Amino acid sequence: MFDLSDRVVVVTGGNAGIGLGMARALVGAGATVSVWGRRGDRNDAAVAELESLGGTAGSEIVDVAEESQVEAAMAATLDRFGRVDTMIANAGVGGAAAMLDQTLEGWRRVMAVNLDGAFLCFRAATRHMVERGGGGALVAVSSTSAIHGAAGNQAYSVSKTGLLALVRGLAVEFARHGIRANSLLPGWTETEMTEPLLGWEKFTSATTARTPVRRWGVPEDYGAAAVFLSDPTLTFHTGDSVVVDGGYTIF
Repeated sequence: MFDLSDRVVVVTGGNAGIGLGMARALVGAGATVSVWGRRGDRNDAAVAELESLGGTAGSEIVDVAEESQVEAAMAATLDRFGRVDTMIANAGVGGAAAMLDQTLEGWRRVMAVNLDGAFLCFRAATRHMVERGGGGALVAVSSTSAIHGAAGNQAYSVSKTGLLALVRGLAVEFARHGIRANSLLPGWTETEMTEPLLGWEKFTSATTARTPVRRWGVPEDYGAAAVFLSDPTLTFHTGDSVVVDGGYTIF
């Protein structure tokens, strides 16, 4: 149903976890994928895996919190593939800390990567898409933390909530250019970021019991959503927040 042939998709933080899970599905749907990440070794491994699946892929070393690196990565991606049709802002950091112990430096680092990074990537992508014409898609990977509270998670939650507002504004501003903007909100997922929690039996038991499907997510659970949100035929779907959490937030 979803054919992404001849479409180029950038996935920031696409060399592991949810980002790589989405990248696998995207190449499976025919997309060319550019993996943006800070570690060259992981980028190379991700590209090799995507190519082994029969896809076309490349990578750029970039810290999305750094404006000059984002601009350079976009220029390099355009040089390599000629266009960008979807920008998936997935790169993120955790930074959990009790409020009484939270430092301003730590707070700002979370905002710089999770929120500023998405802004910089979306700005670079929309500049290209508007100049090129033909529309495009912006996807912000937020979190269910944007819609429920958790002690010691304020910085992460604020950054992910900010993405929802960013997406809504972009959806309105760029609709006339045929550019859609949507958010994806993953639930509890087995990734490197959540690995410390996976060893906390009391916590995992509680969250699993509260999840109707009775398990945590895995990166592959978000691949279909990434393909759906990147599909160019869905011209009427914008400004939305798609929750994929096994039912956690409704139970």
